[in-house]
Amino acid sequence: MQLLKQLLNFYINSSIHVALAVYALTYLTLIEFGVLYNETVLYFVFYATITGYNFVKFFGLAKFHHRSLAGWLKAIQVFSLICFVLMCYYLLSLPTKTLIYISLFGLVTFFYAIPLVPKRIFVDKHHNLRSIGGLKVYVIALVWTGVTVFLPLYSNGFTINTDVIITAFQRFIFVIILMLPFEIRDLKFDSLKLSTIPQKIGVKYTKGIGVFLVIVVFLVEFFKDELTKSGIAAFTVTLIVMVLLLIFSKVNQNKYYSAFWVEGVPILWLLLRLFLS
Repeated sequence: MQLLKQLLNFYINSSIHVALAVYALTYLTLIEFGVLYNETVLYFVFYATITGYNFVKFFGLAKFHHRSLAGWLKAIQVFSLICFVLMCYYLLSLPTKTLIYISLFGLVTFFYAIPLVPKRIFVDKHHNLRSIGGLKVYVIALVWTGVTVFLPLYSNGFTINTDVIITAFQRFIFVIILMLPFEIRDLKFDSLKLSTIPQKIGVKYTKGIGVFLVIVVFLVEFFKDELTKSGIAAFTVTLIVMVLLLIFSKVNQNKYYSAFWVEGVPILWLLLRLFLS
């Protein structure tokens, strides 16, 4: 049992779970628009997510404590290095125009972790994008939308149409909703200057806004030109699960509640879509 718990913790802390979530959303985009499974793009997204997330999470720790890193952190560093090499392998297989597009999100990830922007606009000593008050959730939603919607379509030469724009809007809101339980959990850790949504309006109203956004995302689905029964069914069940997870989220939540169950919602969505198709 202890070994299983350690493996689960490594699975979550090494960002494999969040990488599968991003992979799932990217795959869902290909399915929705009838694009064939693209191993290069999907595997690149998976390994890039692990590399990027671990860089953001552990940059400070590795920088200042590299001589006395805990064993689990050293293991994650080695694992991240392997994923970085695999990311580069798939990156070199992508078209040049796609590389330029990807570089934009690479820069966002870099500035999200590295303190290189003027200090006066930050709320704490880190001086990076995630420390700008109220910006964190929107930066993450923007990057996830660009990577999981536009990247797979752009790489496959798919023309951007109204349905793509609607999907991008939905994905942006979807990620924001997905992050609300995390923001509620982090109320006891985040600086008040970060101005997160729960800090601004409280837990009760955060949940209310989240439910409202779920309704908006669901209704917008019917503005698309191309719809399938299996797609609507999978999307509906996914949104219901999201609402339940949001409603039952709290400040003092189990450590796996958001990190595993909430983060796993995109994976559930993909499995439902594949099963119902």
